[in-house]
Amino acid sequence: MIRASYLMETPLDPQAVAEMMAGEQSSGTFVRVAGETDALRARYSARVAEVTILEERECPTLPSAYLDRKAVSGPWRRVAVEIDYPEDNVGVNLANLAATVAGNLFDLGEVTGLRLNRLALRPEYRDCYALPSQGIAGTRATLGVSGRPLFGTILKPNIGLSPAQTADLVDQLCRAGVDFIKDDEIAGNHPHSPVRERISAVMDRVRRWREQSGRDVMVAFNISDEVDAMRGHAEHVEAEGGNCVMASLNWCGLAAIQSLRASTPLAIHGHRNGFGAFSRHEALGIGMHAYQALYRLAGIDHLHVHGMGGKFADQTEEVAEAARLALQPLGQTDDRVMPVFSSGQWAGTLPQTLEEIGNADIMFLAGGGILAHPDGPAAGVRSLRDAWDAIQANEPLDAPGRPALATALDFFGGR
Repeated sequence: MIRASYLMETPLDPQAVAEMMAGEQSSGTFVRVAGETDALRARYSARVAEVTILEERECPTLPSAYLDRKAVSGPWRRVAVEIDYPEDNVGVNLANLAATVAGNLFDLGEVTGLRLNRLALRPEYRDCYALPSQGIAGTRATLGVSGRPLFGTILKPNIGLSPAQTADLVDQLCRAGVDFIKDDEIAGNHPHSPVRERISAVMDRVRRWREQSGRDVMVAFNISDEVDAMRGHAEHVEAEGGNCVMASLNWCGLAAIQSLRASTPLAIHGHRNGFGAFSRHEALGIGMHAYQALYRLAGIDHLHVHGMGGKFADQTEEVAEAARLALQPLGQTDDRVMPVFSSGQWAGTLPQTLEEIGNADIMFLAGGGILAHPDGPAAGVRSLRDAWDAIQANEPLDAPGRPALATALDFFGGR
């Protein structure tokens, strides 16, 4: 069985609405139809496992013309609902899985709020889907980094640089000592910077850096596009010696990410931009537990989780939970993905990040925290490593002897 956990709001009988949800998303509709035999229902009907009333409210979260037509009034109850769906209803089909556990449920007239919070899968069923190509272990092996977070940055300015200018910036960042560099999510296939030209120009510098230093740097090129274009861009990255591509998960979609995974051995850096539209309201949309499960079935290797004390609206616990989920296996094999912290991150936010999740298997991206360091990007990278050293030594960040970190604390600390 596939178990989906919902937060549902309704003024009607919660058990009856939950049963209707289960029927709507499995073998039936709002009335029993010809051919819907008892045997068919026994095998293919979804089943309500649990209904728990959590609270009553005086006003609905969302309007419903259906309820208005029936002159239904409150109180409106918020209810935790658990529904089990037969795996045979889905097969191994990620788009159909999402349509089954979500689909039309958000549009039902009986509900004035609905959120898919969790998705629980049998490990054996999870393993029928794609696994990460590199995941945590492979990403670390590619970069030759163990025992500490991966420190990286985002290319800024994110728009307006030519391929040659982007390559110059990447070269500077390689020399500054970063492990990882990524395109911004709005960097794409621009007239002023065609993605293939940018890939070739950047990888020329990365290859030179590898030869000179013996170190690798992972660059996540944003190849978000329609499916065939993404496949072609990924092939070009691989041909140029690259090891990672980035995709905007929500705008490419589950099936496109699946197709990309099937066509490339490169690490897929999953950017969740737009996730707030699905998750930010407590009574509507899709929660991180269900969201990350779906995209991990598509085979991503890294997943953005935002950052502690950053510029976005997430609470600290929301960020920490997202990271902890990424670090938990879903299947029988090691299918963990590397959580990616970004948004307003710098050396001063690293201690809380590590304390909250208790694991160094993270990617810690500092855009301004590296590029805007008063002493330059190399000092920005040094400040991150200084912060890590201070944490390992159980010393405060402002302990003497770490000048790059001291400057970062002075410059970024009051912002």
